[in-house]
Amino acid sequence: MGAFHAYDIRGIWGKDWDRETAYKVAYFIPRLLGADKVLVGRDCRVSSPEVHDAVVKGVTDAGADVYDIGLSSTPMVYFGTANYGFKASVQITASHNSAPYNGMKVSTTDAQAIGYDAGLGQIKQWIDAGEPTPVAARRGQVFQKEILADYLAFMRKFKEDYSGITIAMDLSNGMSNLFAKEIFGTGANVHYLFDTMDGRFPNHEPNPLIEANVVPLENLVREVSADAGVIYDGDADRVVFVDERGRFISPDLLIALMGRYYVGKRGLKGIVLQDIRSSKAVGEYLEPMGCKMYTWKVGRAFAAAKLREIDGVWGGELAGHFYFRDFFYSDSGLLASIIVLNIVKALKAEGKTLSQAIAEIVRYENSGEINYRCEDKKGAMDAVKDYFMAREKATAFMDFDGYRVEFPDWWFNVRPSNTEPYLRFLCEASSRALLEEKIAVVDRILKEQFGATR
Repeated sequence: MGAFHAYDIRGIWGKDWDRETAYKVAYFIPRLLGADKVLVGRDCRVSSPEVHDAVVKGVTDAGADVYDIGLSSTPMVYFGTANYGFKASVQITASHNSAPYNGMKVSTTDAQAIGYDAGLGQIKQWIDAGEPTPVAARRGQVFQKEILADYLAFMRKFKEDYSGITIAMDLSNGMSNLFAKEIFGTGANVHYLFDTMDGRFPNHEPNPLIEANVVPLENLVREVSADAGVIYDGDADRVVFVDERGRFISPDLLIALMGRYYVGKRGLKGIVLQDIRSSKAVGEYLEPMGCKMYTWKVGRAFAAAKLREIDGVWGGELAGHFYFRDFFYSDSGLLASIIVLNIVKALKAEGKTLSQAIAEIVRYENSGEINYRCEDKKGAMDAVKDYFMAREKATAFMDFDGYRVEFPDWWFNVRPSNTEPYLRFLCEASSRALLEEKIAVVDRILKEQFGATR
């Protein structure tokens, strides 16, 4: 049962969870959400057909109907859930994890996420308690449902003409293969890497936050003199960008860049959501435009719900999730890439490059997330917080997702991973020397007091 996490169900298939668990989770979904029909999609992983069979059997044995959309990206399931009025949906995917993993992302009305606190925990309790799963007197039926055409039509409403820019795209052998060429075309100005679906992910793991995985795209950008590079994760809910010089762009900076589209082009000056790890530069760039920043927890189960609650216009996370009021307050790698490429097109018309636009945002030296293996995560977090707060006067303190502590010329966030055995540390400072000094102190605390390793 080690596959239940804060945001979803995920683990090594056949080890962390299996057919029996998948069946029982699916069986209890209609009961949990009061649904008589469940939308089901799946990614291209080798194990996904087996998970799919167990899910379909579980839902139908419970007496609910399955509307099967077949191969799909995770945002396609969000779209289908909200657009067609489903009270329950399941996407079978392990997102950015390597090939042996699989998982389930569960949503309800209007594509609202069902995380552990919102219902997955209740399902786990039912399973742990041995709650019976009798076959309903009237078993559910299975209907095939085609939604790709509607999804593409929805997305095309935002797309502009990209014929004047050169684009490089890494589809990661994942679910972005369903739509990338339909949206961005196959002309001489668009160059693709790993543009076949292959759930073994033979070219690289489908995680664009791992530096090595982005190298082929960076090389392609330079080779074809692209104006921007785009790389999706396995289920295409996340996207990461590379500038025209072949350099990785920290995803939180894209939250700021999107102000050029939402404020500059569409005149929308509402609330913008960022996660607790986001650079201070994001707010410093957007607030003069008339936006109001809202900082919140990491993860879709938290971010999408909060964006809906505050009626935010858009938002994002350091992990490459971007959320949109335009997309049912949910995340979409495709919509994010459309918006960023719209901006790249406009920049080129102004005689500007993507790297120049990003340089206008960046104001600090940033460590990026540093991962520590650490047994006593809470003790380690407290030790880091207490050390600095005893020695410096904090200007801001947040404690809703680990700790974020801000000082006049630097800040840090330290938080436990919800899905992996890591303590994550990130800091930002006004100079490289100050940044390195603070990292060295944290390194010493965690290694000497808690035996942590990087």
